[in-house]
Amino acid sequence: MTDITIYHNPSCGTSRNTLALIRNSGVEPAIILYLENPPSRDELITMIAGMGICVRALVRKNVEPYEKLGLSDDKFSDDALLDAMLAYPILINRPIVVTPKGTRLCRPSEIVLDILPDAQKGAFTKEDGEKVIDETGQLIIKGAAYE
Repeated sequence: MTDITIYHNPSCGTSRNTLALIRNSGVEPAIILYLENPPSRDELITMIAGMGICVRALVRKNVEPYEKLGLSDDKFSDDALLDAMLAYPILINRPIVVTPKGTRLCRPSEIVLDILPDAQKGAFTKEDGEKVIDETGQLIIKGAAYE
């Protein structure tokens, strides 16, 4: 049994890159297709607390239900935002990765490197051609994006 879980959307490039980085560390994670099997309210609350973020920070803004539900309005409580994410799982930003070293919303995908127990096993290039890990398994730093 693996001790790494990814809440994954295979249609999302960031999610696919994050999964590939986990696999590049030599681990096959538990993959939860959260659109088909959304987390429970308690699981969502636990993940948000583990990430140290507010509920609103996990709400995905660039999807249809966000505008339709008027979620940009400050009047929504954390409970109301949780209700919306549970009713419309597409509103849960992703990918979320849970490891023994922590829980993170992995946007950009390289954030997963902070919580992986094992080092990268080799070079890694994102789907868009951006090189992230060199042949020695070290992170390639590119400007302020990774500082």
